Amino acid sequence: MVSILTIIAPIFGIIAIGYLSGRTGYLSEAAARGIGDFAFNITIPALLFRTILLAKFGEVAPLGILASFFGSAAIVWLLSVLATRFVLRRPAVDGPSIAMCAVFGNTIMLGLPLGVATFGNDALAPISVILSLHAPVFLLAATIHSAAVETREGSSLWVNLKAILQTLARQPIIVAIVFGSILRVTGIEVPAPVMSMFEMLSRAGVPAALIALGLSLGSFEVRGNVATLSVMLGLKLLTLPAIAALLAFEVFHLPPISAKMVVLTAALPSGANAYLFALKSGRALNSTSGAVAIGTAISAVTLAVLLIVLHQV
Repeated sequence: MVSILTIIAPIFGIIAIGYLSGRTGYLSEAAARGIGDFAFNITIPALLFRTILLAKFGEVAPLGILASFFGSAAIVWLLSVLATRFVLRRPAVDGPSIAMCAVFGNTIMLGLPLGVATFGNDALAPISVILSLHAPVFLLAATIHSAAVETREGSSLWVNLKAILQTLARQPIIVAIVFGSILRVTGIEVPAPVMSMFEMLSRAGVPAALIALGLSLGSFEVRGNVATLSVMLGLKLLTLPAIAALLAFEVFHLPPISAKMVVLTAALPSGANAYLFALKSGRALNSTSGAVAIGTAISAVTLAVLLIVLHQV
């Protein structure tokens, strides 16, 4: 228990520093944007690029990781659609936003730092496998789901998909993973001074991401329908990791670290992209904002409990 607290407390302590710095005005909005850009555009891409080049993926079981994580997400996506219709009695057009909130976790800002703090650098390879498809798969799924349940004047499915693909192609994190994979497959060696530069940048990735997360939480408000919030939080923080654990440990029999990282990643609170999708679609916006804010706070407890369980496995 003490060892878990020594992992969780610093992580959420740094998040709290970021949150308080933003709320009190200690860091300006311009500084907050700068730290966020620094984390997402430089340090985290550098960390993932270096991980892709150096990780031993033969010990990670990439296909099993993807099947466990996205298989559990597909089940929860379906459960969220059914809950939207039969439990919450909300229109079908709210389904994509609710589903995104139920499966899209804060993988970069919270999952990556927490994984490294818990399992060391061994966590980087499995989480990199998930990150390579995390945003593309869920954004494409949500777009297709939206097109299936509503008709938007002057906006076709192809136009929406093309816009998403263009956005993803410009994201530094996606570019870092793709470029690193190309160099790894081709066997092209990166000069030692360049690798040293990426190593230095990588060290700043975790704290920068946590501060950025804390600063971003100030923009989310605790609001929305109580029933919808409860369903979102229950699916994201409880149901998704439970199904992921079943698939990772019992169905695909992943190596210990890979299985634990799949479960930990599944248990993360909803991420900002879920809110951005709801903002774009204009559906379940208040509830999504509330789920991100409340989910992050609750996850300080749920993740601590989960780590205690995982340490016993």
